[in-house]
Amino acid sequence: MTETAPTSLTELSARETAARVNDSSLTAQTVCAAFADRIAAAEPQVQAFAYFDRERALAEAFAAPAGPLAGVTFGVKDIIDTADMPTSYGSEVYEGYQPAWDAPAVALARRLGGVVMGKTVTVEFALKSPGKTRNPHNTAHTPGGSSSGSCAAVAAGMVQVAFGTQTAGSILRPSSYCGVVGYKPSFGTLNRTGVKPLSDSLDHVGLVTRDVRDAAFAVAALAEKPALAQGTAGPALRVGLFRTSRWAQAEPATRAALARATAAIQAAGGTVRELDVPESFEGYYALFDAVMGWETPRTLDYERYQLGERLSPITLDFIETLARATREDYDAALAVLKHREALVEELLDGCDVLITPAAPGEAPAGLGATGDPVFNKVWTLLHVPALAVPAGLGPQGLPVGVQVIGRIGTDAETLAAAAFIEDALKAMS
Repeated sequence: MTETAPTSLTELSARETAARVNDSSLTAQTVCAAFADRIAAAEPQVQAFAYFDRERALAEAFAAPAGPLAGVTFGVKDIIDTADMPTSYGSEVYEGYQPAWDAPAVALARRLGGVVMGKTVTVEFALKSPGKTRNPHNTAHTPGGSSSGSCAAVAAGMVQVAFGTQTAGSILRPSSYCGVVGYKPSFGTLNRTGVKPLSDSLDHVGLVTRDVRDAAFAVAALAEKPALAQGTAGPALRVGLFRTSRWAQAEPATRAALARATAAIQAAGGTVRELDVPESFEGYYALFDAVMGWETPRTLDYERYQLGERLSPITLDFIETLARATREDYDAALAVLKHREALVEELLDGCDVLITPAAPGEAPAGLGATGDPVFNKVWTLLHVPALAVPAGLGPQGLPVGVQVIGRIGTDAETLAAAAFIEDALKAMS
């Protein structure tokens, strides 16, 4: 059996790894050992993992079955249950808690041959209070959140795929900050059971990868829907440049990233049309606040009232702020959102996909906050597929991404469009 030298195994795509493990030119154990070595080297600086045990991971790799994800290394955000590793939900009040089961998304990844390397750091309950993780590109800067560890682990080459979750901007924003691909599928594409909930109307499970094609490859397996990796997009791609009603909050780095993406798409043969922002768009932020504001404090009722002061002050204050939402506002928001598909169609205005800011700019300095999800909230509310695609560096030398938005349920086409844009950006660099 001929195997790649361990120093290069961590550079393989998830797609190539699975192909080579399945054709027996590589073993899952060898891949796992290479990534474990990478974790040992990078973790002291990045601190992406809430739990990692090298021997446990190697034992899992040894027993991993063949399958579409054979040998692919995964990180699992620490608000997702695992039967063989603690799940603390990013909170000291649940430190050491051991679920009796794997969340279905994790169980399926393992059954399909994937190898879970460990649990990645999340902010407390995936809300706002930061964990220990640093941005791999500059450890004095936040990686973003709440999927902090998942994005940092992929960016630092410690895993090939990581599970993340998003209720506001918890996959897209940190992916932009860390220079990786973040993918929030259409609502309900990946099973949310066994994930610490925040908002039943907004919670999404998604993926973080190094490139768009790995995201398509992994979601096709995990959603048991091969067509998700078979979408096509070519030079006839019609892209709408959508600045949103909060464009004033876009920093020069983000504005430059969108300009680069526009030029790259046009150079590759696609068309880009700047779209008007409907007056109604700003109102969607109020709808988001009403939905999350009503659902999240009630979802966390036990923590809010029984654990109270044991939570971090940042978490407790945020829950109290959310709780200002009224039942009347919530019901009114749900009534509008019954027509999500029509709302999305108006925004796309005949385009195949939109490009829009993924984050305000580069990752902010410091570790006391994780940035602002201002450019992600509405797309989460609308249940559309959304991807953060790396689009170069800002003036501080930190990554900046653009966000690609598609229609609800058109994940295959949106992934293909994002891969086209990714290729176009790489060709321009």
